[in-house]
Amino acid sequence: MSRGKQPDGEQDPERGSGTVLAAGLGLVVLAAMVMLLLLAQAAVMASRAAAAADLAALAAADALRGVSAGEPCLVAAAVAARHDARLVSCVEGGDQSVEVRTELIAGAILGAAAGHARAGPPP
Repeated sequence: MSRGKQPDGEQDPERGSGTVLAAGLGLVVLAAMVMLLLLAQAAVMASRAAAAADLAALAAADALRGVSAGEPCLVAAAVAARHDARLVSCVEGGDQSVEVRTELIAGAILGAAAGHARAGPPP
């Protein structure tokens, strides 16, 4: 008896179904890997945006208190730019605190990454 033939001489109707199943399973695994990579990229971008906001807020708070020279929001914008981020907002508080929001310039596939930080004495 030859492989893939039934005793009456007809072709087996399920011949090749394993190949289709394996190809489909491979595509599902590939799609899952792509989604995981996109989520990992989003996590890295969010971390970078948060770090840029933290550093910009600390630099602005130092400038506001007179520890370093410069206008607080201009200093924050310069620090954010060094980290490939754009300063979205900078608000100086009356208690020598600064609140900063940043957004990364390099766009991610899943959207822009934003960061928010406050620096100064405890509220």
